[in-house]
Amino acid sequence: MRYVIALPFLWLIVFFLLPFALVLAIALGTNAPDIAPPVELGFSFKNFALLFSDDLYVAAWLSSLRIAATSTLIALLLGYPMAYAIARARPERRPLLLMLVVLPFWTSFLIRIYAWMGLLAKNGLIDQFLRWSGIADNPGSILGTEWAVHLGIVYAYLPFMVLPLYATLEKLDTSLLEAAADLGARPLIAFLTVTLPLSLPGIVAGCLLVFIPSIGEFVVPDLLGGTDTLMIGKVLWDEFFTNADWPLASAVAICLLVLLVAPIALFQRQQARSLERRT
Repeated sequence: MRYVIALPFLWLIVFFLLPFALVLAIALGTNAPDIAPPVELGFSFKNFALLFSDDLYVAAWLSSLRIAATSTLIALLLGYPMAYAIARARPERRPLLLMLVVLPFWTSFLIRIYAWMGLLAKNGLIDQFLRWSGIADNPGSILGTEWAVHLGIVYAYLPFMVLPLYATLEKLDTSLLEAAADLGARPLIAFLTVTLPLSLPGIVAGCLLVFIPSIGEFVVPDLLGGTDTLMIGKVLWDEFFTNADWPLASAVAICLLVLLVAPIALFQRQQARSLERRT
């Protein structure tokens, strides 16, 4: 029995703690481009200090937080009605609707983003439709703008918002809504006072599942965004592969990990509190 319990801890040590310790050791070193690997180990916090003193990195942090938060909010506004509709659909139709939600995962993420490049580019399908319909004579290209980044992130991570919301809403006791209606509550009031509070665990889970990968996203801002779209994932890539500054890039990765630990800890605390209330 002890070996069974020890196996997950061994997995965490080998595949999380050891790589984290290696990245931390590199982050505390200094850049040495004349040697391979280009790192001189040491104990210096100058890389971490640079991340919060240089305007470029501060702007990248703030831009990443803003884009990730906005995309998460849009995904919530789109995903909640979808999850609610699936949860209230006939039981025999729910598997088909859920399959349609996860259907994009059957193709490569990179291929899907490249497809959006063709849709959003100048003279692409969206541009041609706007011209043909007369909505805009010269709409231009959405590709290379921050709007395209939001669209790509929401499209990519919307299923991660819908699925936990559906799991929560599907378990909702409909008799509570009937009781609220019997007491004179209108549908909107019943939704705000019964459905919405009971679906908060799904909302929190969905927001975390969208926000956490969005803040470190690299592919979407690199392919759909322009030069003015600055996100920390793209900065991390540039430091590693363009500037070959491994210590600074490792410091960016460490700070990103610490930044993402906070919402995960809050979610776990909220889940523990909800479990205590049920018991």
